[in-house]
Amino acid sequence: MLPGDYIAYKLTGELKTTSTGLSEGILWDYQSQDLAHLVLDYYAIPSEFIPEIVPLFSAQGLVTKQAAQATGLPAGIPVAYRAGDQPNNALSLNVLNPGEIAATAGTSGVVYGIGDKANYDNKSRVNIFVHVNHNRKAPRYGTLLCLNGAGILNSWSRNNLFTVKSAGLSYQEMNDLAEHAPVGSAGLSILPYGNGAERTLENKNIAASIHGLNFNIHNKAHILRAVQEGVVFALHYGLCIMKEMGLSIKAIRAGFANMFLSPLFASAFSTLTGSVVELYNTDGAQGAARGAGIGAGIYATAAQAFENLKVIKTIEPNGGQQQAYHEAYALWQEFLNKYLQ
Repeated sequence: MLPGDYIAYKLTGELKTTSTGLSEGILWDYQSQDLAHLVLDYYAIPSEFIPEIVPLFSAQGLVTKQAAQATGLPAGIPVAYRAGDQPNNALSLNVLNPGEIAATAGTSGVVYGIGDKANYDNKSRVNIFVHVNHNRKAPRYGTLLCLNGAGILNSWSRNNLFTVKSAGLSYQEMNDLAEHAPVGSAGLSILPYGNGAERTLENKNIAASIHGLNFNIHNKAHILRAVQEGVVFALHYGLCIMKEMGLSIKAIRAGFANMFLSPLFASAFSTLTGSVVELYNTDGAQGAARGAGIGAGIYATAAQAFENLKVIKTIEPNGGQQQAYHEAYALWQEFLNKYLQ
């Protein structure tokens, strides 16, 4: 069982799972739309060990009296939805259709794109999941790329480069100062891979590194901008993998949080990808609540569940900066390629 399956079992006393959950556990056959018997047979796992597969949005059991006493939840209410963190984050942003992309940039960075074909990357640099609204007639698959070092690079820079004796720049001040450097940080490039092996790099652990540093040119503003641009470039590198797989990008949505609070970061991401970025005041908890509402029948449709979800900020690509960003990305990729040879 996945953690969500186990929690639902403890709440309801019923063992159940979903196709989405099975896909996260590499136990779903995308071609036959059934259990991955090849995997089960290889590891000698009896198919009887797999719980009943139920629709993701459905009444999957009722909270027991014992669970109610332990949690404070009312006994008898239905458990009507479960999903992993990134499929649920995509749901929270109403990312349900091909071409829609959910992005996050917290400690790590994630881009999760929806398609209607079970494509894959030959080098296994991304994950493919059955998305929360998948069905046989209208298939929906989520392609997930993860960047381990995103916001952690920003926080490391603040704690180690711009803070002295517990006093230093706030994140807002860092964002403001970074705006004083030009696009591309005057040739300064940072590879943000200092948080372990990266799947997009075929599981190589190349560590973080700074390239092109010139003592006569670069200052704090350049470093701060290169930090944010480095994360954007690494996410764009992953997006290019997704495009190679045939995924389209029609809309990028993200919560107005973490690195997307930086106007520079959001604009750089929009401009380099050539996509409009929509920022929302939502999070995974709200997404899970809406999902449960759909499963319990409180909402007649998923569209109804998101009627009150409003865009709080829209970022358009900056046409005047696109060439500069593409040139800066090309330089950044040159440095990266030296580690990948």
